[in-house]
Parts: sequence; C-alpha cells; structure tokens
Amino acid sequence: MSSNKRLRLSDGASTSSSSIQSSFKYDVFLSFRGGDTRKNFVDHLYHALKDKGIYTYKDDEKIEQGKTIDNQLIQAIKDSRFFIIVFSHNYASSSWCLDELVEIMECQKTGQQTAYPVFYDVEPTHVRKQTGAFGKAFLENKNKDTAGKWIEALKGASNLVGRELHATANGHEAELIKKIVGEISLELRSINSGIDEELVGMETRVNDVVSSLKIGADEVRMIGIKGMGGAGKTTLARAVFKCLSNDDFEAKSFVKNVREVSNGSDGLKKLQEQVLSDVLNVQVTLHNVDDGKDMMKTRMSGKKVFLVLDDVDHIEQLKALAGGPKWFKPGSRILITTRDEQVLVAHRVNVIRDVVLLSKQEAISLFSRYAFGRENPLQGYEELSGNVVRYAAGLPLTLEVLGSFLCGKDKLEWVDAIDRLEKIPLKDTLEKLELSYISLEDDYKEIFLDIACILKGEDREGAIRILESCGFHARIGLKVLQQRSLITISKDNVLGMHDHIEEMGKHIVRRSHPDEPNKHSHLWKYQEIEDILANDTGTEETRCLKLDIWRGNSIVLMKGLAKMKKLRYLENYPFLHLPITFQANNLVVLEMEYSRRMVQLWEEGEKKVLKNLKFLSLSESNLKTFDFGMTPNLETLCLDNSYNLAKLCMPASCQKLNFLHISHSWLMTFDLGLTPNLETLSLEYCACFVELQVSVACPNLKILDLKSTRLRSLDLELFPNLENLDLKECLELVEMNAPVGCLKKLGYLNLSGCLRFTEFEFRGRSEPKDNCSSATLDLVGVSIDPCPLHSNSNLSKLRFRCSYKEYLSSSVGNIEKLISFGLCACTDLKKFSDIICSLQCLTKLSLKCNIPEFPKDLGQLECLKELCLSSTRIKHLPDGIWMLKHLKFLDLSGCALLKKLPEDLGRLECLQKLDIRSTGIMHLPQSIFGLKGLHLLCLDET
Repeated sequence: MSSNKRLRLSDGASTSSSSIQSSFKYDVFLSFRGGDTRKNFVDHLYHALKDKGIYTYKDDEKIEQGKTIDNQLIQAIKDSRFFIIVFSHNYASSSWCLDELVEIMECQKTGQQTAYPVFYDVEPTHVRKQTGAFGKAFLENKNKDTAGKWIEALKGASNLVGRELHATANGHEAELIKKIVGEISLELRSINSGIDEELVGMETRVNDVVSSLKIGADEVRMIGIKGMGGAGKTTLARAVFKCLSNDDFEAKSFVKNVREVSNGSDGLKKLQEQVLSDVLNVQVTLHNVDDGKDMMKTRMSGKKVFLVLDDVDHIEQLKALAGGPKWFKPGSRILITTRDEQVLVAHRVNVIRDVVLLSKQEAISLFSRYAFGRENPLQGYEELSGNVVRYAAGLPLTLEVLGSFLCGKDKLEWVDAIDRLEKIPLKDTLEKLELSYISLEDDYKEIFLDIACILKGEDREGAIRILESCGFHARIGLKVLQQRSLITISKDNVLGMHDHIEEMGKHIVRRSHPDEPNKHSHLWKYQEIEDILANDTGTEETRCLKLDIWRGNSIVLMKGLAKMKKLRYLENYPFLHLPITFQANNLVVLEMEYSRRMVQLWEEGEKKVLKNLKFLSLSESNLKTFDFGMTPNLETLCLDNSYNLAKLCMPASCQKLNFLHISHSWLMTFDLGLTPNLETLSLEYCACFVELQVSVACPNLKILDLKSTRLRSLDLELFPNLENLDLKECLELVEMNAPVGCLKKLGYLNLSGCLRFTEFEFRGRSEPKDNCSSATLDLVGVSIDPCPLHSNSNLSKLRFRCSYKEYLSSSVGNIEKLISFGLCACTDLKKFSDIICSLQCLTKLSLKCNIPEFPKDLGQLECLKELCLSSTRIKHLPDGIWMLKHLKFLDLSGCALLKKLPEDLGRLECLQKLDIRSTGIMHLPQSIFGLKGLHLLCLDET
C-alpha cells in the first residue's frame, strides 16, 4: 500500500483529532454553571476529553484578556462541532449560560453542529418545564425581556438525546464521563473517517488496514505493514492513526523512526519513555531497557491503547516496545511498519499486509499535485509526465521528489532531467532503498547483487540451481530478500525486482569505480564489456559477466577473457568455443543460451577440465557430442534444442549430477551409469531415442520426462521415489515394468497418446490376490496387472488417451487425490459414470468423447471447477448441474445436438466462462442473467 504525501501533523493532543472540518476550530464546546460544576464534574470531563485528544473549549481556559466575553463566547460556539450542555441546579440562574444556550440551539439548526445535553442532578422534565430546583434558579431571569428565547432554548435542549447522571450511571460521575467521552469520540471518528483529500489513493488502503485491525473485538491485535523503502508505509500508518485517533482507546502513541532512533545512544530506552509518557500521560524517565520492559508490562496492561511502531527493522525493538499481547489490555491495537517481513513473522503478528504501490492513474495524480499543483498535467506536459511516472514505477517517494524538483521548470529542463535519470539514478530514492541492503548479511548481499545485475527475470528454480552452484544458500537467501521487499517471486515463479531496487543494486556495483568498469564485480553493459575484452583490460575483480549479441571481432574478444581469473559466472557466450587462454579454474556457472555457433567446448579440441563447474547450459548449440569427463563436478546440465547432439560420453560415475535436461537431440540410447543424486531427467522430443539403460538404482530421481520419444519399454524398478512421469506421445511404447510398491510417491502420470501401450506389467514382487492373476485393471488402453494406482493416494493427475479397451476398473475411484481426469475416445459413458462420480477431489473433468448423455450423478463432484464436454453427442444437460457450486468454466463447444441450456443454469454462482460455440443453442434462458460472476460468454458470430 502506498500514499502520496506525508501527513502534516503537528505535536500535541489538539492536532490529532481537531480539524474535523476546516470550518470548525474546536471539537467540543462546554456550556456549564461554574459555581456548580467547574471544580468537579466539568473539570474531570474536560481533562478526560483532552486526554482523548479531543480539542475542547472551556471558558476559563480559553477566554483571552481584553476581549468582550459575550462576543468571544459566541465566536467559540460557532467554531465548535459539538456542544456538551451540563444542566445543573443553578444553570438557569446565569444569563450568560442561557445566552450560550440560545446561540447553541441556533447553531444546532444548521445540521452541521450537534448539541449533547447532560443532566447533572436535575431531570429533563425540570429543564423542559422549569420546575423543581432548576425552576427556582430560573425565577430571577423569568421576567427579563429575553426570557421567551431562553425558555424555548431550554425546551429544545431538554428534548435532545443526552445523558442523566442517575439514570445512566447510577450516580457514578466517572462512569458517566467515560460514556460521554466514548460517544463523542465515536461521533468524531465517523466524521473524521474521510481521508485527507491530498492523500492520493489512500482511502481504500486505510480501510483495508482498519478492517484487519478489527476495531471492537475484545482482544489484543498486532498488524504489520511491510514494503520497500519509499513505498508509503509511514504515510499509510499515519493516515490510519489519524482515522482511529478518536476511537474508543484510552491512550495512543505514534512512535516514528524506530530503526533510526534505536541505533542511537540509549535509543530503545528513549522510545520506551516516549510510549510510556504518551500512554500514562505523565513524563516517564527510565534507568535502562529492562526497567522499561517491566514498567510497560505492569502499567500498560490496564489501558486500552493504540500504538504505532513505525520503521521497525529488528525483533529486539518489538521485544522492547510491544513484547507480547499480555503487555496490553484487551481491545488494544498495535500497528507495525517495516521493510523486513521476518521481523513480523518472528513476533507472531496477527496479520501482515503488503503496501500497494500506486497505480498509473494514482501516480499521475500525485506527481501532478507536486509538479503542477493540480490533479492532471498541464497541457503540453502529458507525455513528459508519463515518462516520469513510468520511471517512478509506482513509488510515491520518487514521484514526490521529482514532482517538487520539476515544479516551475520549462520543457527543455524536463527533457534534460529525464535523460539524466537514465544515467544517474535519483539520489534520494537510492539512499532510502539502500537501507534494506545495508542490513543484509554479506552472502545475502552477494545474492542480491547477482539478481540485480544478472538473474532478474530468471525462473526461481533455475536461479536457485545457479546460485547454489556458486556456493550460496540460495533458498533461504531468496526468502530473506523477498521478506526484505528487495525481490518478488511471481505466480509463475519468476524472479522480479522493482526497477529502482535493480537500479540501486547496479549503482552499488559501479560506485566504487564509476569510470573503471573493468574493476566492477559484475559486468552487464554491452559497450563496456566489448571495450574491456577488445582492449584486454580485464581484471580479477570481475566475478560475473553477462554477454549479449556481438558485433565485434570474436577472436579478439575471446582472448580478452584471459585476465578474468576469478570469473565464476559467464552467461550468453556467443562464440565458437572457449579460448585456450581462458583460465576457468573458478568458473562455477557457464550459461551459453542460444549459442548456435558453438561446435566444440574448447578451442582446437582441447579437453581442459572445468573442475569447479557446477552449472552448464548449452542450449541451442551445434555440439555433436558432450563429454562429462571435462566437468567432473557438474550438478546441472541443460542441452535444450541440441539438434546435432548424437553422443554423450558418460564416465562410470557422475556422483554430483542432479539435473539433466536434453531435448530435440539425435540421441538413441543413454546409460545413466552411477548417478545417485540425479533428481530430474528429461529427454523430451528426442525423436530417435529408443532405450534408457539403467543398471544402478537412482533413489533420488523424482521427475522423469520421456515424452515424444521412440521408447518401446520402460523399467521403473530402479526409480523407487518417482513423483512425476511423463510419457506423452510415446507412440512406440508397448510395455512398462513397475514392481508392486515402486510407484507409491507418484503424483503425476501422463500416458496421453500411448496408442500401442497395452501392458503395464509387474514381475515377481507379490502373489496375486483373490485368484485374479489374469485379471487386469484397464485404463482404457493401459492394462495394469496388478494395479499400482488404486492404492496410491498421492496421485493427483492421471492423463491417458482411449485406445483399445472400453472399461475402467472401479479401483481408479480409490485414487483419493485425483484432481484431473479425461476421456477422449470412449462411446459408452455408462461404464464409467460410477467411477467418475466417485472421484470426490476432482477439479477438472474432460469428456471429449462421442457420448450421447451426461453422467446423472455428476453433481456429487462438489470440488469440480472445470468441465469440458466439447464435441460430444449430448442432447441436454441434466437439471442437477446447478449442484456444481464451484464450477467456473463450462465448455460445450461443438455439441451440435445440444439445443438448449437448463433453466436452473443461473444457480451456478461461481461460473465465469461459458463456451457454447458450434452448438444447436438458438436462445439463451432468462436464468443466464443470474450468473453474476460470468465475464466471458463465447457465442457463434451469427
């Protein structure tokens, strides 16, 4: 979440809740008879309101010397939002009080101001009719000329909703005061709920946080707001604090700059003193932090507080300032802002919310306010403003700084400033962002710089393999960086990073030697790299080098690698081979993506051993053979799209090989040899591949991908921990051996397109049960004897294509976690209906079969989200389809015999997409308008 401006709050109680509307100077005006209540009830009420941060006018506190009292009081009344009228025995004896009352009741008529009567030792009827002790006090004013106005004012005020001392609190003044202050606070909060109009996009963000705080729940709740520097965490926290400042809290405290203050001398102790002074409403002095903890535990537990701790960066700060729920009275709320999510996780806060950066329109609005003093750019500045907004990438701090800097400058100055940003990053932004980097451990700093300069945009798992190959603890490192808001990981598992954070990382690399790139640890700029290599000015300082497409002399450039003796990472090497002069002893990662020109690894056919190389990618190379002997410690090898690769020279043992991916090669056979640590093996789309030779167990193999090969048989006996098996489109596959129990961890099996596959055989591991040695479980073309699947509760996806047989054993229904199932060539669905309907966890069902009717009990599949009946011969859908409460996608395309949709279709509340192209449907039912979630309806053009 983000905002656009820092809230301009001054110190003191008055500023935290005053200015409810710009026309009101005071929150509350107190009208009372001094002799009756000034030193008791009204005095306590006034201080209670003041302690709550409610700015209150009380005549003996506010009357300025030298001014006429009546004029000053009238103006104070007009400047007040609420009036508390304390009717006591002698109130009506004062003409000043009665004049106040008349003015109050006139203001009440506007609807913008509210009068609130309090009946202190008098009853409303006595005020209304001027009887009893109240009536006696009024006698001396009854015959005055203005008595008529006074009487009308008394009647009007007595009819308003208010509070009676005896009826409300049974005579307890403290209880009555508490109720009055609480009700006024609630009214002020309601009025004050509108967010400062100058804070762009803040209302939704504040409401989200307030919702998480669950105001009113009788518990202690701690909420965290996390995000990168400059994203608006502090502004959001201040807006929330202001919004809730008049809520039913007994005390409140906003502690800013916790990180900065706590780093100073006695910093934590000073912060504790601030919190205690705010909460207890007295000046507190502590001896040390431990004394502060003890005092906070004992003294704050009796008050319901709202505490904001801004910019926390260490768990010790939270332990000192908000040690745990028991420190606070139920109903208290603690809001924490930080750049480091782990601080919040370690302190076990209830909810963690990410600060949301500004949208494009919000960013334009914020920038325009700073640059032009209006909501939108001036005419002629639209495109330039758009360039600034794109550069800022939603970061409020950058927009504020640039808006202020460009304010009043002409177009040429704007162009120059924007051009400068491309070369010299904004200092204010970099300094704020770098705070997150400075606090990292050294190895995490290295990982961060590798991502900023080299690995941004990489797949997460691929980046982990690369970083681990370089000796880093990558998984925990990426988690730390993500928690510090320095990187992001998308839903597609791609490493991302805000543009300014990337800019900051690259600036860190370059700043020590800004004019000597050959001394930089990371090189990524094309022109700089070409100059260094062409002039042979490389140094041992360079550890990571990312090459790109080249236009220069390849021989000269290759030789330029000779002096880079400590290079550990080399990416996108575009030449024919590595030069003999290249001393690659420290090379850990060699990534030659799209190295189409490479025909051999080393110049002149050399076979120099890369003893430290752990990650090697030679995708799209022209290599005909690869010798694992040159890479004895290799952990990852990618040979994607190796169209000329025909041979792998595999030594007897590749102990460290973990990941091997080859595609589109000419390989015919492959002997795994001794590869005990291999976890992933992919030989997909190798059209000539006929045999996988396995003589030693691969206990760690989890993923085996052999799709679109010419494999005829497969023995799975030596892969006991296989989780994912893909044999899609293995057209020659006829048999597969899987001993009983060897597929217990299998979670995904794809046999789609295995048209010749008829035998899934078990050999010699168990005796047949119940005399069924000749019985088979038929997966519509896949015969299994006995079945390894029906007892496999881990299997979540099963894919196959119908071929020869047309029955399905009921054992398949026991695959408890199956979520995806499809049939595409069967003609008699009756044989499968019971089995399909028993798959209770199914979320996706595809029945692209030549079937004439729909399974009647399909409504039992409560988890179903996707249903495809494309190109079937069904004539109608069953009336019970509405029972699929979670269905989001219904595909009926190509069902030419389907003439209409059921009338109860509108009860599918979750349906988002409906495809009825190429069907016989001519009219839509009225119920389709009940599909509130539908956002895509596919119809024929006609």
